[in-house]
Amino acid sequence: MPYWSLYLQNLHFDEKAIGQLLAIGMLTRIVAPNFWGYLADTTGKRIELVRFGAVMISVFWLGIFFVGHSFYLMALVLFAYSFFQNAILAQFEAVTIAHLGQDRDLYGKIRLWGSVGFIATVAGFGYLFDVISIHYLPVLLLVCAVIAAVFSFSVPSPAQEKKTKETHTIWHTLKKPLVFSFFIVHFLLQFSHAPYYSFYSVYLESHGYSRGVIGLLWALGVLAEVIAFTQSHRLLQKFTEYQLVLSCLLLASLRWLVIAFAVDTPALLWMVQVLHAFSFAIFHAAAMSFIYREFSQGQQGQGQAIYSALWGLGVAIGSWLAGMVWLPLGATGIFCFAALSCWVAVMVLRLGYQAQQKQY
Repeated sequence: MPYWSLYLQNLHFDEKAIGQLLAIGMLTRIVAPNFWGYLADTTGKRIELVRFGAVMISVFWLGIFFVGHSFYLMALVLFAYSFFQNAILAQFEAVTIAHLGQDRDLYGKIRLWGSVGFIATVAGFGYLFDVISIHYLPVLLLVCAVIAAVFSFSVPSPAQEKKTKETHTIWHTLKKPLVFSFFIVHFLLQFSHAPYYSFYSVYLESHGYSRGVIGLLWALGVLAEVIAFTQSHRLLQKFTEYQLVLSCLLLASLRWLVIAFAVDTPALLWMVQVLHAFSFAIFHAAAMSFIYREFSQGQQGQGQAIYSALWGLGVAIGSWLAGMVWLPLGATGIFCFAALSCWVAVMVLRLGYQAQQKQY
């Protein structure tokens, strides 16, 4: 993620094309998770689908080496690859939560290892790309994909997972005011993250930051994420999910404003990067707990799929818009708009919470 926009820029794609390509990859999160979630919930073969998806990720990623400078071929490969990537993300979350059962508060202690892997690759790649060409990025990512596919076969299926007959449809759950508002909030938060995911590296490089430093900044954010995941169970025991999500939205808005106005003040950028612990990690841990509680056993895959789909939709629309207005509006205006999205999310969350209180 941190270097993909730089790789596309190296292939001479402009900001508009980069935004569109990143959006295409994310758009599959709208359809793929729901398709795979329904399939997993009806067959009960969740981990088998994860393994299949992990293998297909490696297969389709090979297409990157044959697209050249073609926008349409690149879009086609990213669409196919991400269709399977998004097939496994939501279902692996469901597998993890199912294994934990009533100990779901400990989710963060497992999820942090994905963040550790992210830190290792981002920091390592950052310094590597100061020495070698970023042209080699797809090769390195293929190695990561193959390793993930191999290790997916070592994860057992949860013993307690089985097909259950539902008394209510998933729409009954989605119509709950707090559930409905939570998913809108989730969309808005991911929408606000889109400029960060898509153009943060390009933004920093344009202000004179080296790729090594850019890699360390990304790694610091994920290090904060790791620490947050180790403590998320304590926060979930002490505070409600509503309180944690509200705090995450407010801190995320602060983060985007600092990036907008203080890009040339490195000390502030380093400090605000720590807020990734809240804008991503604590929010994600609270979301997993919320979905496990609100959705029944037979709806877990679809609940995770909706969460993943809205993640993709938020980042896809945000990336597309950021690419479209990057030159006329500028990075400052775009990150200010991201902060505004978080404030809208705060209002939506409060309205949903109040409606839920009145209803129940």
